[in-house]
Amino acid sequence: MAEAPEIAIPSSRRPASHVSERDDDNDPFQVSSDGQVTGGKASVTLNAVKADPEVQAFIRNANRNLGVIGYTEHGFRHVGLVANIARNILKRMGFDRRQQELAAISGYLHDIGNVVSRLDHARTGALLAHGILRRLGATPEDAAIVMGAIGSHEDEGHLGEPVHAVSAALILADKADVHRSRVRNPEPTTFDQHDRVNYAATSSRLRVDPDAKSTTLELEIDTTIAPVMHYFEIFLPRMLMSRRAAEALGYAFHITINDVSVL
Repeated sequence: MAEAPEIAIPSSRRPASHVSERDDDNDPFQVSSDGQVTGGKASVTLNAVKADPEVQAFIRNANRNLGVIGYTEHGFRHVGLVANIARNILKRMGFDRRQQELAAISGYLHDIGNVVSRLDHARTGALLAHGILRRLGATPEDAAIVMGAIGSHEDEGHLGEPVHAVSAALILADKADVHRSRVRNPEPTTFDQHDRVNYAATSSRLRVDPDAKSTTLELEIDTTIAPVMHYFEIFLPRMLMSRRAAEALGYAFHITINDVSVL
């Protein structure tokens, strides 16, 4: 009778390694004890990302592709605004300079996946961002944070969830950009519902109040162009994502339209 083959049982002792493999137990939404004055710097800067020819080509062509299939503006105006808002959110909340910079970079790169396809553009964009950031000198840790933020901002199909503070800031910043300047269609009589609601928005601002622990999206909407209800019908997923992002940061989320609190 043949002997049964021996089965190697792995030792419970982990092999020695010079690379740290521990999980980080820190709260990913917690403001660092450093505060924004002495916090460390990010390994790559927004200015370096903006100056990169590949980034510029991806943003330009992604925006063009979306225009062909009827989407609103997703070009340099949008990503530049989202980058600034995301940075300012974390600055107002007291996060350190590194996280502020990574939020701005995430905002600038968040829509590059549209250069491939609108479908799953968040995940595609996160993968494209990895190669760009590593080439520009980002550490694996910083690249991972930006990738997580970009991959979590999707609001079509499965809604993205905030996974850390940078991710939450990106969601809030991206969903706050509702404005008539995003509408490409020059003929109002042929507006679809998204064009009409965006064109009706004459002003949008995200206010962060650290004392009240609240974030408020303040909109001015021309109701002769689109009724307020149309905003809720179209942007309900974005409002849900914004509320979850704010709550993850320990803040409430509110919306005012024409100086009236609606949420």
